[in-house]
Amino acid sequence: MAGRDEKLQAIYEEVLSRNPGETEFHQAVHEVLDSLGPVIAKHPTYAEAGILQRMCEPERQIIFRVPWMDDRGQVQINRGFRVEFNSALGPYKGGLRFHPSVYLGIVKFLGFEQIFKNSLTGLPIGGGKGGSDFDPKGRSDAEVMRFCQSFMTELYRHIGEYTDVPAGDIGVGGREIGYMFGQYKRITNRYESGVLTGKGIAWGGSQVRTEATGYGTVFFVESMLKTKGEGFEGKKVAVSGSGNVAIYAIEKVQQLGGKVIACSDSSGFVVDEQGIDLDLLKLVKEVQRGRLADYVKARGASAKLHSKGSIWAVPCDIALPCATQNELNAADAKSLIANGCQIVAEGANMPTTPDGVKLLTDAGVGFAPGKAANAGGVATSALEMQQNASRDSWGFEFTEQRLATIMRSIHDRCLTTADEYGKPGDYALGANIAGFTQVADAMLAFGLV
Repeated sequence: MAGRDEKLQAIYEEVLSRNPGETEFHQAVHEVLDSLGPVIAKHPTYAEAGILQRMCEPERQIIFRVPWMDDRGQVQINRGFRVEFNSALGPYKGGLRFHPSVYLGIVKFLGFEQIFKNSLTGLPIGGGKGGSDFDPKGRSDAEVMRFCQSFMTELYRHIGEYTDVPAGDIGVGGREIGYMFGQYKRITNRYESGVLTGKGIAWGGSQVRTEATGYGTVFFVESMLKTKGEGFEGKKVAVSGSGNVAIYAIEKVQQLGGKVIACSDSSGFVVDEQGIDLDLLKLVKEVQRGRLADYVKARGASAKLHSKGSIWAVPCDIALPCATQNELNAADAKSLIANGCQIVAEGANMPTTPDGVKLLTDAGVGFAPGKAANAGGVATSALEMQQNASRDSWGFEFTEQRLATIMRSIHDRCLTTADEYGKPGDYALGANIAGFTQVADAMLAFGLV
């Protein structure tokens, strides 16, 4: 960013000095600030009011101890986090991630991204994120319950339907949300449905919430293809990951006529030239909690498991990184370009490294950043909040249509904003600027708070 805009560079250097060691957060801030030079030139009031500095500093950062007892009677200690980043547009909204890699820098990166993602939905929600370095893998249901109850025993005092509304993320699904909601209800003696999203359908959850992030990413790509007069028919698609986002991205691609030929997990990736058998994949990953090796064993000769190399070396027309941050690097981008990939859309949060993004955009590959392409999850969470507030329940088709409309609106808003600032087709720039300006205008209206 150096040499492009002195004010923005000074802000970035201040972020580095105030937040040492938080590399993912630094990367997220750099990526946004790098887009905002034209905005500051056009609207100097943002700089004069210190909007950028304020937006890079969370309104509140909460770190707490989570003691719990495992099945052997041994006391375990984890660390819990909630970063309430920006509430200019509404209550803080963002998921909880349970994974050993979680530390303050990860949570701040995710929360910072969430500000702009939530803004792009057009719904009244602010940005936040949280989680713990607890690993639910290999833990019994009883252990997960005890951890979640201990976690919520501290977190409950910081959240509420008008304050902060967490949801799930990596390692936090319906089981974990259920345990946390039960503890919140027990402590507060209130059935406050809107305090958590991603709940079970029987107790305040929304139809399509499970599918929303994956479906939303594919709806966004569908809009990208329509700008070229194309659709998914005949397209080969590679999807990294095999968790919730990946599975439902695969499902929607197949419904729209595309063929998903590859997916992955932490053990490697599988290539299935006949197309991923979605029912089998769901059985292995969602029911049996198995690995892709189990999928290959059950699938037979058409599927091959690769424990080495990169899924992005598989020739495809569309790539959907749906696993985790920084999984698609410059070498992967070169492979995708060489193999004729047309579109890369991020189903995960910041899965493409900065040098990978630059290579893809310079080569003319359509690149949809996560804050736009994977906003379907939080958008449907906001729809769940609407239903909870009105004591209502919507059907699957109605909710899916609402999601599709929101994702098409985000797509169009990104394109229109990119055109306005002289970068036609630059979805990343359009997403950053459109997300930023809405939050910045609200912050200006509130005065210096």
